[in-house]
Amino acid sequence: MARFLVLGGTAWLGREVAEEAVRAGHEVTVLARGESGPPPAGVRVVRADRSSPGAYAEVDGEWDVVVDVARQPSHVRGAVAALGPRTGTWVFVSSCSVYAGHDQPGAAESAPLLPPSETDEDGFETYGERKVACEQHVLAALPDRALVARAGLIGGPGDVSDRTGYWPLRFAHPATTDGSVLVPDSTVTTQLVDSRDLAAWLVRSGAQGANGVVNASGPTLPLAEHLAAARRVAGHEGELVAVPQEWLAEHSVAPWSGERSLPMWLPVPEYAGFMARDTSAAQTLGLVTRPLEDTLEDVLEWELRQGPGRPRRAGLSPSEERELLVRARGDEDLP
Repeated sequence: MARFLVLGGTAWLGREVAEEAVRAGHEVTVLARGESGPPPAGVRVVRADRSSPGAYAEVDGEWDVVVDVARQPSHVRGAVAALGPRTGTWVFVSSCSVYAGHDQPGAAESAPLLPPSETDEDGFETYGERKVACEQHVLAALPDRALVARAGLIGGPGDVSDRTGYWPLRFAHPATTDGSVLVPDSTVTTQLVDSRDLAAWLVRSGAQGANGVVNASGPTLPLAEHLAAARRVAGHEGELVAVPQEWLAEHSVAPWSGERSLPMWLPVPEYAGFMARDTSAAQTLGLVTRPLEDTLEDVLEWELRQGPGRPRRAGLSPSEERELLVRARGDEDLP
C-alpha cells in the first residue's frame, strides 16, 4: 500500500485517479477546493485553494506518490516546492498540446515544444504553453522522480467536452427523420485514451516509481473507422453525407470543439499528426487501452443518462445540421 496525494481529485480525470488508487488498496488523500463535485468514497479530503499561501499546510508527512493534473504554472511551481522534497514519485498529467507542430504522424517525445508561458490565465490559446511551463517546474524539481504523461485526447463517461460523446449520441438520435448524418470526408486520424485506462496506468506507474516523459494515448485510427465504431454502438443505419474540409470551412463549421463544430475532425495536413503520436514509450511502461467500441458504448450510455438539457460544448445543433444537410445534398426540403 502506498500513500497517494491527488491534487484535484473531484473533477473528471483526477476523480478517476483517486477512485482507481482506492480500488488498488492505496491510502488516498485528495486536495481540492471542492467546487467540481463531491469527493470519491474512501479518500481523505483536504479542502484548499492552491492559489493561497499555505495551501499545502494540511498535507503533512511523506508521500509515496503525488498526482497532479494542473494547468496553472504557479500551482505546479508551488506544489513541487512544498511537497517535492517529501515525495517519492511525482506524476504530472501534461498534454500533447505542448508540441510546437502537429503535422507529422508518428512524432515522439523528442519533438520540439512550444515556448513556456507562466501565465495562469485560463484559455485554450495558451494551454499548451502553460503545460510546457508546468512540465519544466516538475522536471527541474524532481528530475529522476517524475513521470510526465503527455495525454492525448481523453474520452470516456463524464466527458463534458462533448468531443467523444457527440458522434455516438448523434448517430443514436439523428437530427433528421430519415437518419442522415453530416460527417467530414477527411484523412485525419483519431487517437483516444479512455480516462479509466489512463487513470489505472497513472496509479500503477506511480506506485512502481516509473519516471520519464511519455506520450499517453490510444491506438491511431482513421476518422472513418472511429465514426464506423460510433455508428455500430448507436445502431445507426442512415445515410452518411460526407463533405470535404474545404466545404466545412466555407460553411463556417469549426473543427474539434466549440459552437457549430464537428468533434474529432481536424484539418490536414497541418494537424495530420495531432492524434497520431508515437506512444510506444507509454506502452513499454504498461499502458493498455480498451477497445474503442467499449469506450464509445459507455460514453453513449452516460450521455443518455444526462438527458437533452445539458449545455453542449461541441458539435452541431440539430437545426444547424439540418440546414447544412440541405446545402450539402442540394435538397429544397429535408425529411
